[in-house]
Amino acid sequence: MNIIKTTFALFTFATLNLNVMVAQEGHPLEGKWNLTIDQEGEELPAWLEIRHSGNNTLIGRFTYAFGSARPVAEIEKHGDLFSFEIPPQWEPGASNMEFEGKIVGDGLEGTMIYVDGKTYNWKATKSPILPFYDNAKEGKTIQLFNGKNLNGWKIKEGNQWSVIDGVLTSSKSGVNLISEEKFKDFKLHTEFRYPEGSNSGLYLRGRYEVQIADNIGLEASSIYFGGIYGLLTPNENVAMKAGEWQTFDITLIGRQVTIIANGKTVISNQNIDAMTGGALDNNEVEAGPIMIQGDHGPVEFRKLEITPLSKG
Repeated sequence: MNIIKTTFALFTFATLNLNVMVAQEGHPLEGKWNLTIDQEGEELPAWLEIRHSGNNTLIGRFTYAFGSARPVAEIEKHGDLFSFEIPPQWEPGASNMEFEGKIVGDGLEGTMIYVDGKTYNWKATKSPILPFYDNAKEGKTIQLFNGKNLNGWKIKEGNQWSVIDGVLTSSKSGVNLISEEKFKDFKLHTEFRYPEGSNSGLYLRGRYEVQIADNIGLEASSIYFGGIYGLLTPNENVAMKAGEWQTFDITLIGRQVTIIANGKTVISNQNIDAMTGGALDNNEVEAGPIMIQGDHGPVEFRKLEITPLSKG
């Protein structure tokens, strides 16, 4: 009897180990993917993460062209195809967004049925590795805002940005402001303020939004003051009262970001997994601009300076 029990126990242990090994080895779909959705003549950036939960289930996260990263409860496999759907977030409708795709070479291809019922094609490539390095060498500090005019910034149709008494000002909701110069790794110092209830943000490389918003007194969140929108939560919410001048000191090397808000380190050496909603693109290996969100609420900046970094 003891021999039978021992044999059964060893068989069970081996089976469990095999299942764990299969789960750890993963599925070819697993990983982080940068999507490009061909939608109404525009190429919209998006992001998909696929990972296993247990032995047989695939789950994930998805970020559309706007909004925050949202969970995908299950990604179903159908032979060579996979599919998932997610409820709308800020999309204008009540229907789920439905995705279907397959592996094609080193990437993915598929279709998306949007909330309005229209079908669009998309392609995806694996999110790139962005190397981090210590002992960064500092370049010459650049004043992104000269205190006089909008020189150095791309001016879009419908622009509401102006310089008032030496302060870069967006007095109402309008268009985003994008720096002409692009940057890869850097230190960014900025001083800003906003009126009560307002909401804005800074996009690092035009892809990763650091949230600026009137969230004083609220529990820290990735979608509140100092967070990388929908991805990284500050260890505390240090937002000051609306109308007061506040500061960010941000260091970005590869994917690794540190944010000092109002003199306190709220995010320390954390990896940014992907683009956030509203990103200009998801070409993450490329340098990108600094973009100031101006399509939400009023905001003012009195200083914006950036110091490029390189491997020492």
